Amino acid sequence: MKLDIFDTRIIAELQRDARQTNQALAEKVGLSPTPCLRRVRRLEKDGVIKKFRAEINRKSVGLDLTIFVYVKVTRHQDEEAATFVKTVCGWPEVLACHLVSGEMDFLLEVVAPDMSGYEKFVLQRLLKIHSVQDVRSNFVMRTYKDSRNLPVQVFHSITGQ
Repeated sequence: MKLDIFDTRIIAELQRDARQTNQALAEKVGLSPTPCLRRVRRLEKDGVIKKFRAEINRKSVGLDLTIFVYVKVTRHQDEEAATFVKTVCGWPEVLACHLVSGEMDFLLEVVAPDMSGYEKFVLQRLLKIHSVQDVRSNFVMRTYKDSRNLPVQVFHSITGQ
Protein backbone atom coordinates (compact mmCIF):
# COMPACT_ATOMS: atom_id res chain seq x y z
CA MET A 1 0.00 0.00 0.00
CA LYS A 2 1.29 3.44 -0.93
CA LEU A 3 1.07 6.00 1.87
CA ASP A 4 1.02 9.70 1.11
CA ILE A 5 2.01 12.58 3.36
CA PHE A 6 -1.48 12.83 4.89
CA ASP A 7 -1.53 9.11 5.72
CA THR A 8 1.85 9.35 7.46
CA ARG A 9 0.76 12.46 9.36
CA ILE A 10 -2.38 10.63 10.52
CA ILE A 11 -0.32 7.63 11.63
CA ALA A 12 2.15 9.84 13.50
CA GLU A 13 -0.63 11.74 15.29
CA LEU A 14 -2.55 8.59 16.21
CA GLN A 15 0.63 7.03 17.60
CA ARG A 16 1.05 10.14 19.77
CA ASP A 17 -2.59 10.20 20.91
CA ALA A 18 -5.14 7.71 19.63
CA ARG A 19 -7.88 9.18 21.84
CA GLN A 20 -8.00 12.57 20.18
CA THR A 21 -11.18 13.49 18.35
CA ASN A 22 -11.38 13.23 14.60
CA GLN A 23 -11.81 17.01 14.51
CA ALA A 24 -8.54 17.55 16.40
CA LEU A 25 -6.75 14.96 14.26
CA ALA A 26 -7.99 16.56 11.05
CA GLU A 27 -6.75 19.99 12.16
CA LYS A 28 -3.30 18.62 13.04
CA VAL A 29 -2.82 16.83 9.71
CA GLY A 30 -4.28 19.57 7.51
CA LEU A 31 -7.49 17.91 6.34
CA SER A 32 -11.16 18.54 6.93
CA PRO A 33 -12.87 16.02 9.25
CA THR A 34 -14.70 13.92 6.64
CA PRO A 35 -11.67 13.06 4.45
CA CYS A 36 -9.59 12.53 7.59
CA LEU A 37 -12.08 10.00 8.96
CA ARG A 38 -12.24 8.27 5.57
CA ARG A 39 -8.45 7.91 5.58
CA VAL A 40 -8.37 6.55 9.15
CA ARG A 41 -11.02 3.97 8.24
CA ARG A 42 -9.11 3.01 5.07
CA LEU A 43 -5.88 2.63 7.06
CA GLU A 44 -7.75 0.34 9.47
CA LYS A 45 -9.41 -1.64 6.66
CA ASP A 46 -6.10 -2.08 4.84
CA GLY A 47 -4.40 -3.34 8.01
CA VAL A 48 -1.99 -0.41 8.41
CA ILE A 49 -3.65 0.46 11.71
CA LYS A 50 -4.00 -2.85 13.57
CA LYS A 51 -5.75 -1.60 16.71
CA PHE A 52 -6.08 1.18 19.23
CA ARG A 53 -5.00 0.49 22.79
CA ALA A 54 -3.88 2.04 26.04
CA GLU A 55 -0.20 1.97 27.01
CA ILE A 56 0.12 0.93 30.65
CA ASN A 57 2.98 1.85 32.98
CA ARG A 58 4.33 -1.60 33.93
CA LYS A 59 5.63 -0.57 37.35
CA SER A 60 2.34 1.06 38.32
CA VAL A 61 0.61 -2.34 38.03
CA GLY A 62 3.34 -4.26 39.87
CA LEU A 63 5.34 -5.58 36.92
CA ASP A 64 8.70 -4.21 38.05
CA LEU A 65 10.93 -6.65 36.19
CA THR A 66 11.42 -6.83 32.42
CA ILE A 67 13.54 -9.66 31.10
CA PHE A 68 14.84 -10.47 27.64
CA VAL A 69 14.98 -14.26 27.47
CA TYR A 70 16.92 -16.12 24.80
CA VAL A 71 15.67 -19.65 24.22
CA LYS A 72 17.27 -22.46 22.26
CA VAL A 73 15.03 -25.31 21.19
CA THR A 74 16.07 -28.79 20.10
CA ARG A 75 14.67 -28.44 16.58
CA HIS A 76 13.30 -25.13 15.39
CA GLN A 77 11.91 -26.13 12.00
CA ASP A 78 9.32 -28.71 12.98
CA GLU A 79 6.16 -29.20 15.03
CA GLU A 80 8.04 -28.79 18.31
CA ALA A 81 9.00 -25.23 17.38
CA ALA A 82 5.42 -24.48 16.35
CA THR A 83 4.21 -25.86 19.67
CA PHE A 84 6.78 -23.75 21.52
CA VAL A 85 5.63 -20.58 19.74
CA LYS A 86 1.95 -21.32 20.28
CA THR A 87 2.55 -22.06 23.96
CA VAL A 88 4.67 -19.04 24.88
CA CYS A 89 2.55 -16.63 22.83
CA GLY A 90 -0.41 -17.72 24.93
CA TRP A 91 1.24 -16.69 28.20
CA PRO A 92 0.30 -13.17 29.31
CA GLU A 93 3.72 -12.41 30.78
CA VAL A 94 5.33 -12.88 27.36
CA LEU A 95 5.00 -9.49 25.65
CA ALA A 96 6.90 -10.44 22.50
CA CYS A 97 8.31 -13.55 20.87
CA HIS A 98 10.81 -13.30 18.02
CA LEU A 99 12.57 -15.95 15.93
CA VAL A 100 16.19 -14.76 15.83
CA SER A 101 19.42 -15.69 14.11
CA GLY A 102 22.55 -16.62 15.98
CA GLU A 103 23.28 -19.08 18.77
CA MET A 104 19.76 -18.96 20.19
CA ASP A 105 16.48 -19.51 18.37
CA PHE A 106 13.96 -17.24 20.08
CA LEU A 107 13.98 -13.94 21.95
CA LEU A 108 11.17 -13.35 24.42
CA GLU A 109 10.31 -10.12 26.20
CA VAL A 110 8.86 -11.11 29.56
CA VAL A 111 7.49 -9.14 32.51
CA ALA A 112 7.29 -10.32 36.10
CA PRO A 113 6.50 -8.70 39.44
CA ASP A 114 9.91 -9.66 40.87
CA MET A 115 12.71 -12.23 40.73
CA SER A 116 10.60 -14.84 42.49
CA GLY A 117 7.86 -14.41 39.89
CA TYR A 118 10.37 -14.78 37.09
CA GLU A 119 11.87 -17.87 38.73
CA LYS A 120 8.40 -19.46 38.79
CA PHE A 121 7.90 -18.52 35.14
CA VAL A 122 11.16 -20.23 34.13
CA LEU A 123 10.92 -23.30 36.35
CA GLN A 124 7.21 -23.99 36.24
CA ARG A 125 6.43 -22.96 32.68
CA LEU A 126 9.32 -22.35 30.28
CA LEU A 127 11.50 -25.31 31.25
CA LYS A 128 8.46 -27.61 31.21
CA ILE A 129 8.30 -27.27 27.42
CA HIS A 130 9.90 -30.45 26.08
CA SER A 131 11.79 -28.81 23.22
CA VAL A 132 13.51 -26.11 25.34
CA GLN A 133 17.22 -26.87 25.39
CA ASP A 134 18.75 -23.69 26.84
CA VAL A 135 17.53 -20.44 28.43
CA ARG A 136 19.55 -17.27 28.95
CA SER A 137 18.17 -14.18 30.63
CA ASN A 138 19.09 -10.52 30.47
CA PHE A 139 17.43 -8.29 33.06
CA VAL A 140 16.52 -4.72 32.27
CA MET A 141 18.15 -2.45 34.86
CA ARG A 142 16.90 0.84 33.43
CA THR A 143 14.90 1.75 30.35
CA TYR A 144 15.83 4.87 28.44
CA LYS A 145 13.40 4.48 25.56
CA ASP A 146 10.40 2.21 25.27
CA SER A 147 8.34 3.07 22.23
CA ARG A 148 6.13 0.84 20.16
CA ASN A 149 5.63 3.68 17.68
CA LEU A 150 7.00 3.25 14.18
CA PRO A 151 9.28 6.02 12.92
CA VAL A 152 7.07 7.87 10.47
CA GLN A 153 10.05 9.64 8.92
CA VAL A 154 11.11 6.24 7.55
CA PHE A 155 7.82 6.02 5.61
CA HIS A 156 8.81 9.16 3.73
CA SER A 157 12.09 7.66 2.58
CA ILE A 158 10.36 4.45 1.49
CA THR A 159 7.43 6.08 -0.29
CA GLY A 160 9.30 9.10 -1.60
CA GLN A 161 6.66 11.42 -0.08
